[in-house]
Amino acid sequence: MIGLYIGSTQGYSGKNLVTLALGQQFQREGLRVGYMKPVGAVPHKVENQIGDEDAHFMQQALGLSETPSLVTPVVITRDFRMRAFLEDCANLLPGIVDSYKKLAEGKDMMLVGGSGSFLYSGKYCGVDGVSVAQALGTKVVLVDRYFQDYNYDYLAAAKESLGDDLVGVILNDVPEHFREEAETLIVPFLKRRGVDVLGIVPHDPIMFAVRAGDLAHGLGGRLITSGGRVDNLVVNFLIGTMQVENFVTFFKRHKDVAILCGGDRADLQLVALEGGCAALILTGNLYPNDIILAKAEDKGVPVIVVRDDTFSVAKKMELMLTREKLRDKSRIEHGTKLMQQAVNMAALKKNLGL
Repeated sequence: MIGLYIGSTQGYSGKNLVTLALGQQFQREGLRVGYMKPVGAVPHKVENQIGDEDAHFMQQALGLSETPSLVTPVVITRDFRMRAFLEDCANLLPGIVDSYKKLAEGKDMMLVGGSGSFLYSGKYCGVDGVSVAQALGTKVVLVDRYFQDYNYDYLAAAKESLGDDLVGVILNDVPEHFREEAETLIVPFLKRRGVDVLGIVPHDPIMFAVRAGDLAHGLGGRLITSGGRVDNLVVNFLIGTMQVENFVTFFKRHKDVAILCGGDRADLQLVALEGGCAALILTGNLYPNDIILAKAEDKGVPVIVVRDDTFSVAKKMELMLTREKLRDKSRIEHGTKLMQQAVNMAALKKNLGL
């Protein structure tokens, strides 16, 4: 049985997507795949047991149905943190190892999902990624998502900590303008330090899209149209603060966007609806007039009214569009194909000894 820990240099880097893509690929090849997430940061109750929300999602996606407390033996709740800060943590690793052994029975491959930053998250209570992976005896793949730069120092440090147990890294969400630099500078740099780059996954706006219906919930707003397509995917947003003429020109160059503007800007609202925006978000708790509402119903555009000012809503939306969890079926299918096309499975299996 082979164990593979999927970690990342920071949170929201694409660990779940990589894990799901690898798991489904191994299943197609006939391997019996198991899964666990030793440390969960998003408490979630399943059948009166506390587990982790991401772990529950991964279990369903891979067709597994193990006991939540076995899949995630350590769940980070507020009470857990308080106890950890007030007194020394008990050694949590033996319980994690025991759960891993039980889940691994009858499996050919165990995928272990990391939480947060591989080197640092959980360090305060002894369950950081390095400690867990070494206790379980797994190999490690790290995901590094592009955020204006790459964490090449971090990856070099991880190699020093893991040695040959680091079987490779995946560079995720690489914008087109940075791909050449990644291929000609970052990949050779890491190669010289014994780190294999298993794949360069291109940026794809669909992977960071948010359903219009989820926007209302995430922004603390109210959906006021009944005919709106709440499943519309929003991949970006525009703030409607400019003159109408300039707004029309700018808007035509962007698709699948939500328009964010004051509830009193009927002129921009009308242009946005005619242009086929994915959603209309009105700030300041100001409701649109009847003409706008009727047009939105006719066009099938969801209209969301929020209390906050435009700047505050824009900051929330920016965060949502970079941290949206992988839940939508169409995005799951799209993302797994994207990963499977980009990741060198032959190199990964060779490094794993498969």
